[in-house]
Amino acid sequence: MIGRVPEPRRATLAKVRDPATGALLDEALALWFPGPKSETGEDLAELQTHGGRAVIAAVLRALGALEGFRLAEPGEFTRRAFEAGRLDLTEVEGLADLVAAETEAQRRQALVQLRGLLGDRAEDWRERLIEALALVEAGIDFSDEGDVPKDLVPKAIEIARAVEREVAEALAGAGRGERLREGLWVAIAGPPNAGKSTLLNRLARREAAIVSPHAGTTRDVIEVHLDLHGYPVNLLDTAGFNESSQDPVELEGMKRARDVMARADLVLWMIDARESSARSAAELVALNPDAVSWTVVNKIDLLDARPEITSASGRFFISAATGAGVDDLIAAIVGFAGEALGHTEPALVTRERQRACLTTVSGALGEAVARAGQGAGEELVAEDLRHALAGLGRLTGRLDVEEVLDVIFREFCVGK
Repeated sequence: MIGRVPEPRRATLAKVRDPATGALLDEALALWFPGPKSETGEDLAELQTHGGRAVIAAVLRALGALEGFRLAEPGEFTRRAFEAGRLDLTEVEGLADLVAAETEAQRRQALVQLRGLLGDRAEDWRERLIEALALVEAGIDFSDEGDVPKDLVPKAIEIARAVEREVAEALAGAGRGERLREGLWVAIAGPPNAGKSTLLNRLARREAAIVSPHAGTTRDVIEVHLDLHGYPVNLLDTAGFNESSQDPVELEGMKRARDVMARADLVLWMIDARESSARSAAELVALNPDAVSWTVVNKIDLLDARPEITSASGRFFISAATGAGVDDLIAAIVGFAGEALGHTEPALVTRERQRACLTTVSGALGEAVARAGQGAGEELVAEDLRHALAGLGRLTGRLDVEEVLDVIFREFCVGK
């Protein structure tokens, strides 16, 4: 298509032509990466064309006409890099998260994975556990030899204990890492016509929900994804709670609202400032004792005597219609997100699969330490160490990962 093979790893300006007709398609940059020093470990050529749809379509059409050429499957380039040993499975997952990152905090966390920090830690643990297993097996295989020390198992257990502590530290941040990937869940709940949808629209800065002066406008859950100062927040507007209603649609809306509150990290219970007998949030927030609940007193602009716009102990006075007090509420949500998702270094463990693998490792090491303390046979201690090593192997993709590969690589866009 460009008439020559460029110099390796050097961008070359070239005229790109259709091999079948000789027609000029574009003037672009061409790069050539001979294997194994390439992204996938194979010979790799790259054309950096102009981005117009017609240009891309013409180049793909010309490539598709060449014998043996086809479009890559979703994630195929990354999978080839994994199979060539250029990336381990934690780095692959980091790349998928980086592609999908929507906020600054998600980008930072994904880069930690892509840089291989978890994989590097796992490799360090693996080498130390191999040493521990070698000590135990030496005691088993050469127990009759006079020159074999008798304290091999205690040394191995000392190594296992240290690795177990470090794995536990990594697991301690797992929930935070997974929540950052998925985003914080914030539910807006309360009685009908309290202004929930108006607040959602103001926070989203667009008309995401229908707003009406008539009660019961929102019947279903409306979900909006926000980037609040770099933190991912999933904001959920719910149907109003009208306990006297017999309308089956309204009852289903309230059921869904309860379901949302049951899985939310933060519940904003909104009430009308003019309703002195408004129901307390505490009754409904009992659905999820782990959630934090704040009371948001709305429509202060309609009061004859407006209260001072301050917040204390999770109580906020706002006007969703005019925006009064909303900045304070946003700042509080950002602060809550920072506490929940972590202001400091991103978590090492960011996926349920990673957590499950490391939980297996931690459990196996705990068994090994307990068995040694009970004076159990060295063969059982060795088997526990093998289970721990197998868990690390599954984490990085060294063994027994075929069943998860397809799931992971399907997350990538076509051709990545």
